[in-house]
Amino acid sequence: KKVKKHLAMTGEVSLRGRVLPIGGVRDKLMAAARVGIKTIILPKDNEENLDDLPNEVRKKLDIHLVTDIREVLKIALED
Repeated sequence: KKVKKHLAMTGEVSLRGRVLPIGGVRDKLMAAARVGIKTIILPKDNEENLDDLPNEVRKKLDIHLVTDIREVLKIALED
C-alpha cells in the first residue's frame, strides 16, 4: 500500500511496536508546516510538547498522537 501524501512521522518504533518519544518536537513541526506537510504522526508521550508550538502552526497541521505501530499504519496508509 502507498503512504498518504503530505504526511510525516517522527519518532522511533521499538521491536515490540511501541512508538517511543522524541526530542525537538517544536522545531520539527514548524519545519514540516513550512514545507507543506499537512498530517503529522507523533508519539503520544510527546503530547505535552505541543504546548510549545505556536497556534498559527498548530492550525495548519492535523496531528495524530499514537502509542503503537498499528495506529501509525491505519493513519499513514491509503485505503
